[in-house]
Amino acid sequence: MSTTDHLQTARQRGQEQALDYAGAVTPQEAFELLQNDSGVLLVDVRTNAERDWVGRVNINPTQHQAVQWSLYPGGVPNPDFLAQLQAAAPDKTTALLFLCRSGVRSRHAAKLATENGYTNCFDIRQGFEGDKDTDGHRKTLGGWCQLGLPWLGA
Repeated sequence: MSTTDHLQTARQRGQEQALDYAGAVTPQEAFELLQNDSGVLLVDVRTNAERDWVGRVNINPTQHQAVQWSLYPGGVPNPDFLAQLQAAAPDKTTALLFLCRSGVRSRHAAKLATENGYTNCFDIRQGFEGDKDTDGHRKTLGGWCQLGLPWLGA
């Protein structure tokens, strides 16, 4: 599927679900977009501790930026989020794919970025680790890792 087709599908989801940002992609679609288009940027909004202790995506470093939504320890909002996003993605028309653990913080990040002039913000559904299974474990129900997409463990 082409970049245009993936983004059109993501935008259609956004319209159907009345999202406050451009749309949503699956982890597989995000990976394919990153493989097909060097103009797409994955923005990992997890904390530095999550990336260090849980793992991180393993893609071309020029297509990946870390901009924490909240800070560890404490989980307080990152007061510099927008400034750091602007430094990572100065062109507000760049297609931004926001990634977090399970898809909650990434939705908030996509919404805030859209409210601040970014026009192509997409949430990566299920995030890096996906939902918890019946035993309370992640990385078994959806998400980047469970799908076998490239990642580096902690």
